[in-house]
Amino acid sequence: MNPKTQKNFKAVTFSYDDGVTQDIRLIELFNKYGLKCTFNLNSARLGEKGELVRESITGETVTVRHDKVLKEDVRSIYAGHEVASHTLTHPFLPRIADDEEIVRQTEEDRLRLSELAGYEVTGFAYPGGGVINFDCRTADIIRKRTGLKYARTTRSSGGFDIARGEELFTLLPTAYHRDIPRLYDLADRFLSYSGSSPMLFYIWGHSYEFDIDKSWDAFEEFLKYISGRDGIFYGTNRECLNVTE
Repeated sequence: MNPKTQKNFKAVTFSYDDGVTQDIRLIELFNKYGLKCTFNLNSARLGEKGELVRESITGETVTVRHDKVLKEDVRSIYAGHEVASHTLTHPFLPRIADDEEIVRQTEEDRLRLSELAGYEVTGFAYPGGGVINFDCRTADIIRKRTGLKYARTTRSSGGFDIARGEELFTLLPTAYHRDIPRLYDLADRFLSYSGSSPMLFYIWGHSYEFDIDKSWDAFEEFLKYISGRDGIFYGTNRECLNVTE
């Protein structure tokens, strides 16, 4: 039975971008609570060292490490979770005029990551900040000219609808992870829903943001709260969306 159309189907999934070394600590938490995540990597930037200066949720300016995992470690680090594409080098795709470059950035990244992960990569997250990091043209190119099966945006919906068909290439997650009180509000809505429509609670972010906000412990408490519930499927993005082939 197709889980995304199954009556009363409820699922929880996570999606984290950039392939940074903080993913290792985050995976330990996901494994501890039996949760699954999709990690979106830039294959041409694996192994890069760097740092970011960002504002925390309290308004403090913070400098954090932004070191990418090594390509030879991809398979072992992300074992049990899903590796997905995030383009080769993290460009803002709607600003690229050349369709062929969009194909190269996405499909070549997908193929490189497939080799590193040891299975065919089919997922994607659009790179770039802000709430609009995609457009219809880019989504159409990815859908028609690559082997990708879904593409997640950064536009949070606040809802639990499960995308179908062409909607899979402009996929709206439920929520961005940094507003933890809102995650609890959404979780309570999700858990208390007793209707028959299938639902997906889809959370996204970047693991280095836990260093910015000093929110590792608070997020672990949320993971403990949402995990281990009867009647809920905990899976990777492609498992929950049923795009495994």
